[in-house]
Amino acid sequence: MFTQVRSADRRIVPAENNNHQSVMKAVYVVLEPQYQSALTQAAISLNAQDGPIGIELCGYLIEELRNENNYADFQKDIAETDVFIGSLIFIEDLAQKVVDAVSPHRDRLKAAVIFPSMPEVMRLNKLGTFSMAQLGQSKSAIAGFMKKRKEAGGAGFQDAMLKLLNTLPTVLKYLPVEKAQDARSFMLSFQYWLGGTPDNLRNFLLMLADKYVFPASEGSDRPDLDVADPEVFPDLGIWHPLAPQMFEDLKEYLNWTASRPDLNDKARQGPMIGLVLQRSHIVTGDDAHYVATIQELEFRGARVIPIFCGGLDFSKPVNAFFYDPLNSEQPLVDSIVSLTGFALVGGPARQDHPKAVESLKKLNRPYMVALPLVFQTTQEWEKSDLGLHPVQVALQIAIPELDGAIEPIVLSGRDDATGKAHTLQDRVDAIAERAIRWSSLRLKPRAEKKLAITVFSFPPDKGNVGTAAYLNVFDSIHRVLEEMKAKGYDVQNMPRDAKALMETVINDPEALQGSPELSIAHRMSVEEYERLTPYSERLEENWGKPPGNLNSDGQNLLIYGRHFGNIFVGIQPTFGYEGDPMRLLYSRSASPHHGFAAYYTYVEKVWGADAVLHFGTHGSLEFMPGKQMGMSETCYPDSLIGALPNLYYYAANNPSEATIAKRRGYASTISYLTPPAENAGLYKGLKELGELVGSYQQLRESGRGVQIVNAIVETARLCNLDKDVTLPDDDSSDLTLEDRDAIVGAIYRQLMEIESRLLPCGLHTIGKPPTAEEAIATLVSIAALEREDDGLRSLPGLLAESLGRKIEDIYKGNDDGVLEDVELNRTITEVSRAAVGSMVRSLTGGDGRVNMRENLGWFLGLISRFGFKVPTPWFRACSAAGFTSVDSTALDTLFTYLRFCLQQICADMEMESLLRALDGEYILPGPGGDPIRNPGVLPSGKNIHALDPQAIPTRAAVAAAKIVVDKLIERQREEQGDWPETIACVLWGTDNIKTYGESLAQILWFIGVRPVPDSLGRVNKLELIPLEELGRPRIDVVVNCSGVFRDLFINQMALIDQGVKMAAESEEAIEQNFVRKHALEQAEKEGTSLRDAACRVFSNASGSYSSNVNLAVENSSWEEEGELQEMYLSRKTFAFNADNPGEMDQKREVFESVMKTADVTFQNLDSAEISLTDVSHYFDSDPTKLIQGLRDDGKSPTSYIADTTTANAQVRSLSETIRLDSRTKLLNPKWYEGMLDSGYEGVREVAKRLNFTLGWSATSGSVDNFVYEEANETFINDPEMRKRLLELNPHSFRRIVGTLLEVNGRGYWETSDDNIQQLQELYQEVEDRIEGVTSQG
Repeated sequence: MFTQVRSADRRIVPAENNNHQSVMKAVYVVLEPQYQSALTQAAISLNAQDGPIGIELCGYLIEELRNENNYADFQKDIAETDVFIGSLIFIEDLAQKVVDAVSPHRDRLKAAVIFPSMPEVMRLNKLGTFSMAQLGQSKSAIAGFMKKRKEAGGAGFQDAMLKLLNTLPTVLKYLPVEKAQDARSFMLSFQYWLGGTPDNLRNFLLMLADKYVFPASEGSDRPDLDVADPEVFPDLGIWHPLAPQMFEDLKEYLNWTASRPDLNDKARQGPMIGLVLQRSHIVTGDDAHYVATIQELEFRGARVIPIFCGGLDFSKPVNAFFYDPLNSEQPLVDSIVSLTGFALVGGPARQDHPKAVESLKKLNRPYMVALPLVFQTTQEWEKSDLGLHPVQVALQIAIPELDGAIEPIVLSGRDDATGKAHTLQDRVDAIAERAIRWSSLRLKPRAEKKLAITVFSFPPDKGNVGTAAYLNVFDSIHRVLEEMKAKGYDVQNMPRDAKALMETVINDPEALQGSPELSIAHRMSVEEYERLTPYSERLEENWGKPPGNLNSDGQNLLIYGRHFGNIFVGIQPTFGYEGDPMRLLYSRSASPHHGFAAYYTYVEKVWGADAVLHFGTHGSLEFMPGKQMGMSETCYPDSLIGALPNLYYYAANNPSEATIAKRRGYASTISYLTPPAENAGLYKGLKELGELVGSYQQLRESGRGVQIVNAIVETARLCNLDKDVTLPDDDSSDLTLEDRDAIVGAIYRQLMEIESRLLPCGLHTIGKPPTAEEAIATLVSIAALEREDDGLRSLPGLLAESLGRKIEDIYKGNDDGVLEDVELNRTITEVSRAAVGSMVRSLTGGDGRVNMRENLGWFLGLISRFGFKVPTPWFRACSAAGFTSVDSTALDTLFTYLRFCLQQICADMEMESLLRALDGEYILPGPGGDPIRNPGVLPSGKNIHALDPQAIPTRAAVAAAKIVVDKLIERQREEQGDWPETIACVLWGTDNIKTYGESLAQILWFIGVRPVPDSLGRVNKLELIPLEELGRPRIDVVVNCSGVFRDLFINQMALIDQGVKMAAESEEAIEQNFVRKHALEQAEKEGTSLRDAACRVFSNASGSYSSNVNLAVENSSWEEEGELQEMYLSRKTFAFNADNPGEMDQKREVFESVMKTADVTFQNLDSAEISLTDVSHYFDSDPTKLIQGLRDDGKSPTSYIADTTTANAQVRSLSETIRLDSRTKLLNPKWYEGMLDSGYEGVREVAKRLNFTLGWSATSGSVDNFVYEEANETFINDPEMRKRLLELNPHSFRRIVGTLLEVNGRGYWETSDDNIQQLQELYQEVEDRIEGVTSQG
């Protein structure tokens, strides 16, 4: 648990038998612990003087007010105090607690002084006649100034206050004398506070006592108090612990550094590291961690420029002191390390990221942000599996990442008694060494730099080497090697093409033909391994003595890979426990095995790499056990990566796992595009069906109409569409024209859904951006979304309105199978494609690449000057299709935006960003996510960040969530006849980043609570929606959060937990509140409180990910379905409790008893390129069969999937979604041919998708027999296809055959004996081929 420190530890009272005439009582609440120690010293020294005024002081760090006992003490202290002081109170729920406690006593208080905080806290300010109670409403000069600074603090507020201090005399001129005095006192207070030294704070307390608490009245004999003016420090400056003073001039500092006799020669020649410090730590004397970092960097051979500023805009000193004084364009530093733990501009309040990025982009150096522990003590951090406090993760990791920050390493601990920072020496060592390594990338010549490119192989098999989402790995590496060679890196023995590269890495030339051995780069003896891997002993508990039997020949540890001069292409070992069911069940604490550790020891300490490049999404280093955030030296990701700068190519659409790589693996990510999207189209029987529907529309009222409907129904059955549409058994001649239209409309709708589905075609290659033509489908999808915030209309919306219709109504008619609306929806889609296509072609050069100068632009510009308005290509395309009344102004605005998006899609920064990172430069930050929803993701090649976790769910996400939830509930009522009582939901990190919290908002809407943003737009608070407004009962939820969601969004887990508890405690009729109904039943059954029974938010244990069902399925290491369910229950039942956020205890019984009541399971799909069978995560978290086993009636829950990948959101059943997925991808020639164009990797993708389909059979039983039958028909019964697969990747082809045998063996696929016999023979044949038994003819 966090913040268990008792404030009694820092209560200061005057000594007994003192000579004070009066004792002032003061209470403070601060964010920054350094003020705690300085105020304590100030009070002690004031009392020690034994003068007329003594002080009784007690204080709280803002986060401590979460604890009920601490808050009760605080309320008691406020009731008795004379003075209240507050600073940087920006955490909304706690800010409200402060307001609630202080407001009733405000009038009685002699003084309340609050420095930059949220507006509601600032309104408590009062000094004599000076008040901020009217903040934002009053017309006074000071209030007018405050209103202008309504951004509520942060850099703007604090820096404006500093400016005001300088211009105070002019402002005060406009105030009455008395008010001017009190306003001056407030500004003086701020100067004392910013000065921060114990002396300044002592004089601040004395000034309050002198003027407000015990003012000298006429004739009183109170001696005058000696109150010194504030000691003022430079606003911007350079501070070094050994220097005689603070420097405000860079040249003076550099001269002083040059004259230092203590600086060693290595440091004089070494890199220059820019450090960013908080002035408050320096002036309060709380600087031990700063001193240690400076000492360590200098000891290791670097020089430093430690800068600070008085406000919260650190870009000012960066711009002032990090450039050569003789050449203001030339940076002086080789890397930057901020030791503030805050955003570069704005600190803990409102940030200005564009300003920060502009400053860092100009400087163009790696930017690390290390973290002092602010919200917890050292002991709390050390003991916690969670690591960092949730608020600290938001303020000090997530927000700096938006500036492009990397390497969030804890820098210092905090003493619970004094609040002072103390050095965590092993962490300071790590920060110093890593900063120097990043700097040396800049300084070392390219020809001498060594790069270890690391590829993944999962599941462990020769056919899977080079696994990465959407990426043609060997083709990409080959391009990278060519580019590096051209840029002066030492690349030798370069294979002629990607295939040769792959074979060189995969095959060991010394091994026997067909041997499973990969190419061996190094044999590491046990002695060498143990000597160079100090943590190897800790691995023995799980894996025994080295070398073990993984990545070993029994004597040595084997490092797989191949050297190409100074480039090493190595293969990261796998987890090691994939094939062991018992380890899968209990692998929470499974350490990396010896082979895994040896790989990273080799790369860093034997071969001596300057950096590692993890190639593609994703490896397993960052998912090894350890704290969730804020690693210690005993966390495995920290031990493994050592001091290596870690570059990581990561799919742009996966910001959540990329963020884990950044925070746990210290990676600097470089995003790559997913393959260009295309419409799935129609094929085989589906194509024939489309043609029949076309004929029907022309001949529906003629005599042939009936025959065509009969043919349509028959063909639909052959295509297995009878699973999705109710088809008549009898001849359709008995049906009315309306009935026939309805049948054809329903089938047509299914066909259009399949045809227009977006699918990524093939695999992406680094350095090969899509052609303009390939970008069309993505642009059409971008154009289909309304973007109110950007003032952009959707193209379908504009086209519909030109016909006097609303697009929402057309979508609804389409969903209901109204033939006319299905046809109109198809027309709108085709016209959208034609209009976007015409724009793209007008900008395409002869090479198929984008040329942003329109081919006829000069001519059109010329004639428009003479008053001729030539219609644009897109307007002509709309008019030609009959949409002549479309709003041309709105259309032009939209197409201007689409032109910009086209430019971004086709820009190529992926290779350039890698080369820049290797040269020790700054990689521009950018959001990760779905480029269709958020084109800001483009261009790729950016350092991916997530988002401010307190910013979701947004207003738009709440509106979108309501539509989906209402559709789901309506469908469930239609099909089951009653309200669902409990819905089992899954929350994913990436989905919530892409949609800005839609799935989170769905859960809140089920319960019937709404998020309430604070004045800074952050969401930390909820309100209960009245039942009358909700119009239905509150629905109970069981929420299983992925391990990644848990790491990134712990604040949102707290939000859901609060919402559930609010609903449970709301005294409403239980038939209208299922949350309360079930919580009361559980509380009674288990003898616990209602709050404890209302436990609904679950995940893995800290530092652990997934249920491992996916690993078991992918490695066929399970016998019975019960084993898979046991894995889920043993790993996914750790409960989160907002009342105690520091611990997640296993509460399996509670989880099982809530799951028993679930009638619905629910997951979300939110972007076109990731669907149910694309990744293993979805079935890994699917609880369908698990719930069936737990329910007393043995009934299977209804399983729904919300699909928000298009503007027309759908709620489908799980089996409908799997069918749609299989038809558009696995069984679709467009998809598998696109994959097979990538050769070896393409076969692996087919094998993987088939295996994930098996996963759905295992966890839900929702896969239709025809899916496997047609897969067998497509990939096995076609001799040509068989031959291609075998030639391209025999290992993965063996896996396809093996998976089909497995689905049959497990009873998931019924087929003919001939098919099974053929598969068995084929398996043996491929096995022999791989083993080298038969000749490879």
